[in-house]
Amino acid sequence: MPFPGIAHVAVTVSDLSRSVPWYERLFDAKAVLDEDTGSFHHVVWLLDGGMLFGIHQHPAPKSAEPFSELQPGLDHVGFGVASRSELEQWAGRLDDLGVTHGGVVDAPYGSGLSFRDPDNIALELFAPPG
Repeated sequence: MPFPGIAHVAVTVSDLSRSVPWYERLFDAKAVLDEDTGSFHHVVWLLDGGMLFGIHQHPAPKSAEPFSELQPGLDHVGFGVASRSELEQWAGRLDDLGVTHGGVVDAPYGSGLSFRDPDNIALELFAPPG
């Protein structure tokens, strides 16, 4: 039986009032869900391709430290694009949004454009080689 694809990703943020507008600008979309469950508050977007991306805020976080991929757990979230030229367009869009990024970086296995959200969570746009 083949292993299924990713249906959703959820990351924990420190301040929804800061992160929601940031992700709305990045995704150029309003959330499809904004719910306080009591044990956490989450806001979720439906992205092209049907994947859900959510941000969670917990009422009693264990740490106020910003995200670090050097800790066990998540390293980064990668979003797929079709081509390197699309990455270049995204670099311009991130510039327009005032989002600092590392520019398009090429490798034999593809090209990436890395940036971070307000909690320092590592995000990447990735295109296959060719």
